[in-house]
Amino acid sequence: MNVYVPILVLGAIAVVFAVFSVLVASLVGPSRYNRAKLEAYECGIDPMSQPGVGQRFPVKYYLTAMLFIIFDIEIVFLYPWAVHFDALGTFGLAAMALFVFNVSVAYAYEWRRGGLTWD
Repeated sequence: MNVYVPILVLGAIAVVFAVFSVLVASLVGPSRYNRAKLEAYECGIDPMSQPGVGQRFPVKYYLTAMLFIIFDIEIVFLYPWAVHFDALGTFGLAAMALFVFNVSVAYAYEWRRGGLTWD
């Protein structure tokens, strides 16, 4: 049980700091609200005036999200591979070549759909 005491103390400090920060910010911070601050953020698209009426997002929104996912997954897998490159041998090299090929296909699709052209 003595091993877990520092972890519990650190967790308690984190909780106290989080609660203290939120309370101080609500007491000290400015409380001037206007209509723009109270509106929901819709990624640059003006929200509809009537609730329940759906509006389609532009495809560019999804292409940007797909681009983030492609590069995020690529970094998550390439960094550990680069760190242990010597220990993995030929199998690790072949597996990474297949992975980079798969990521390249997704990247080419993204490029072809216009996800890399910024307006």
